Amino acid sequence: MSVFVLDKRGKPLMPCSEKRARLLLERRRARIHRVKPFVIRLVDVEQENVVLQPLRVKIDPGSRKTGMAVVRDGETINNDTGEIAPTATVEKLIEIEHRGKQISEALTSRRGHRRHRRSMLRYRAPRFLNRGNKAKGWIAPSLQHRVDSTMAWVRRITRWAPVKAISSELVRFDMQKQENPEISGVEYQQGQLLGYEVREYLLEKWNRRCAYCDKQNVPLQIEHIHPKSCGGSNRVSNLTLACQSCNQKKGALPVEQFMAKDPLRLARIKAQAKKPLKDAAAVNTTRWKLSNELRALGLPVELSSGGRTKYNRCRLSVPKTHALDAACVGNVIMLYDWKVPTLLIKVTGRGRYQRTHIDKYGFPRGYLMRKKRVFGFATGDMVCANILRGKYAGLHKGRVVVRASGSFDIYLHAGIVKSLHKNCRMIQRSDGYSYRHQPT
Repeated sequence: MSVFVLDKRGKPLMPCSEKRARLLLERRRARIHRVKPFVIRLVDVEQENVVLQPLRVKIDPGSRKTGMAVVRDGETINNDTGEIAPTATVEKLIEIEHRGKQISEALTSRRGHRRHRRSMLRYRAPRFLNRGNKAKGWIAPSLQHRVDSTMAWVRRITRWAPVKAISSELVRFDMQKQENPEISGVEYQQGQLLGYEVREYLLEKWNRRCAYCDKQNVPLQIEHIHPKSCGGSNRVSNLTLACQSCNQKKGALPVEQFMAKDPLRLARIKAQAKKPLKDAAAVNTTRWKLSNELRALGLPVELSSGGRTKYNRCRLSVPKTHALDAACVGNVIMLYDWKVPTLLIKVTGRGRYQRTHIDKYGFPRGYLMRKKRVFGFATGDMVCANILRGKYAGLHKGRVVVRASGSFDIYLHAGIVKSLHKNCRMIQRSDGYSYRHQPT
């Protein structure tokens, strides 16, 4: 796994290995610039004296998670044909977990509480035209959050690495084709990537397992829940995934007859088949917004289809993850060094404006602190607590939850540790994200 490197003036240099970063720190040729993600700053090197290789940020946008990969562009020559083929060497894999659903639920809750308060003021004049016109290009806050969080990390990476280009998957789920695949045309019937978008959507919808026996890691076939011979359609709501044995056993039987002995599974299949296309609609809404903001950075932007990404991943035998999908975006013939840990980033936010707790009936209960910082610490900060005695004696590193009394909770992987503020030392202030590494 690579480590971001800055020169002594804070300009980006080529990433280095963990071993080299450790040696630079031990020899005092570098200092820690940031803990998570780990960034070092050299004390004796300037960017003008170093030759930099071209780096590229690749993005695989999603509704719930977005994959990002920092790769080093290269070329290889085919000895048989003499053609020059583009290659990519993975430097960093990142996966961002959005919180669009939480934002949507919070806005819905706030709307309900506001309506309740207004209904109690019977003398208040009606206000139904006080919202004004929305700006051109406006999208819902839960959707705008996906664009903002992705762009925030693109800008961060360009500050820490010498990025020269960007590749993004222009995700497009054809909603009309999924709802009415009988619509035909030359574009849908020809080409090497035919059917990849619908197949990929079904794999995500059915969690990459057989709907009838829950088998995983086996070849899955597209199967009609209501057989075509009995009047079933090709709509995506009538399609599922089945292994070869289940597909052959079911044949042309209706699903009610085939699953008559397992009513619970039958009910689950029917409920899953009617799953709404909210995620596909969210990606379709934000795709051009994201691509336009990427172009505004002033770097060359390459846009590619989801079918091309799936084709590259299958051809290169790369496992299915959001980050590795990002590494396979665009025109790439070979992919090197992709077996590296993935940095998992979860968007947690920077707090909230709500000043009271709400009970299950919507009435206020208790009060929250009027200030975020207590004794110099805020909830979400990374701290190191050196507790000398008591039940939690020892050295602990984790995220802190503050109280006005000065008695803090420190969240670790193993549990919660309680500590006084005087035992805590700041490692890194909260930036609205939580970090952890997923091994290869």
